[in-house]
Amino acid sequence: MLTNIAAILFVVLSSAAVGFQLALACGAPWGEFTLGGKYRGQLPRQARIIPILSGVLLIGFASIVLSHAGLAFANIGAVSQGWVWVVIAYCVLGTIANTVTPSRRERMVWLPVLIAMLISSTVVGLG
Repeated sequence: MLTNIAAILFVVLSSAAVGFQLALACGAPWGEFTLGGKYRGQLPRQARIIPILSGVLLIGFASIVLSHAGLAFANIGAVSQGWVWVVIAYCVLGTIANTVTPSRRERMVWLPVLIAMLISSTVVGLG
């Protein structure tokens, strides 16, 4: 039961992050909430590939977590056993990066999200 709740929480948070990344890629003026706050307003066109790649990665990670929890994608269940630890490692790195980011806004928004993603993915990984 706890594993399922953790997996659903991870997917909800990932979905919110994917929505944010998609909005950035489409020109939302939220540059100070990403990439260390390097860009104010819209990301430059050449930088918009980063949120696109991040969004795709997060969709893949959510699929792995759902599969490992046994909630979806049974066909990748065996592979998800190893890959869930990649998801956890990514969340560790993201948590560290958002702890040290020079952007206060990025830290205030994404650090709590990444901590929750780290905890939830670890619960799924250990479940």
